[in-house]
Amino acid sequence: MNSSSNVNQSSGAATFCLLGAVGYSHSLDTCVLEVVVILFLTVLIISGNLVVIFVFHCAPLLHHHTTSHFIQTMAYADLLVGVSCLVPSLFLLHYLRDLNEELTCKVFGYMVSVLKSVSMASLACISVDRYIAITRPLSYSTLVTACRLRVCIVLIWVYSALIFLPSFFGWGKPGYHGDIFQWCADSWKTSPGFSTFIVAVLYAPAALTVCFTYGSIFRICRQHTREITQRHARFSSQLDGEKGERGERCEGCPDKRYAMVLFRITSVFYVLWMPYILYFLLESAGLYQHKVASFLTTWLAISNSFCNCLIYSLSNSVFRKGLGRLFSPLFPSCLSCTDAKKALVPVSPRPDSRCQV
Repeated sequence: MNSSSNVNQSSGAATFCLLGAVGYSHSLDTCVLEVVVILFLTVLIISGNLVVIFVFHCAPLLHHHTTSHFIQTMAYADLLVGVSCLVPSLFLLHYLRDLNEELTCKVFGYMVSVLKSVSMASLACISVDRYIAITRPLSYSTLVTACRLRVCIVLIWVYSALIFLPSFFGWGKPGYHGDIFQWCADSWKTSPGFSTFIVAVLYAPAALTVCFTYGSIFRICRQHTREITQRHARFSSQLDGEKGERGERCEGCPDKRYAMVLFRITSVFYVLWMPYILYFLLESAGLYQHKVASFLTTWLAISNSFCNCLIYSLSNSVFRKGLGRLFSPLFPSCLSCTDAKKALVPVSPRPDSRCQV
């Protein structure tokens, strides 16, 4: 804290660094460590989410689930987060010094808060969608329609924009995303009332919804697995038992596997965001305040914008196929080798293709 203050006082506002003297370079007259971290995350976020968006357009099978609309909404929101992160990067590199610092940091902090709120609300809607798909499979198509999905996505954007709007009128601070700017770090203070309001209308409802829906989904899946095992043991005919088991597994298999992929995305989201939320509450209550902690927790949370692409590529076989199709023009030799290997492998009987995710 003291080292950061000394650097700022001796060198002026142009050399303000949240990480203090550790991240400041006198030769370049900028906060090198902060610039490196922010630019690195910016490149990852923009490139990763562009890949997600292009793969969704190139892989029609990914549109089999209605959750693809929410996944794409998150991808567009995260892409905008990456683009908006160019603002503090350019500011630290002295390209935007002519802009009004107060207005710039307010707009940047508000935009990032709204975009991350869209991601959080989309994850909650995804969990509700999967809960309806598993608990009410027969009426799912009538309950979840394309029109209702569009309305829900519009409401997510409008709701996210409205709940952070009071921060522009002097009621609290939406987050620490704009603390790269000295005015945001020193003059824009958090408010216990506004922080409690954000927790009550966003963080808590989203987290409780996710916990309830995924808890119910996995409880139902365990119950179905137990019933299948008992039914298989009850029948003496192994052939009939295998047929019955195969048919029932294929009915629940896609939803369970797809729910696992979405659960991983949701878990990583909250793991990366939990330090930020805890610091937000502690700092608002006046219990703990440190500029380095605010920088680290804030950009750890923002790094989540890249994680969806990574999780999808590791967990979803359809996404991997779409990714291979997207990059096949760049690596035609690898694609031809893969096709040749597939042609040499004899075709064997496989269970219902609905079980493949």
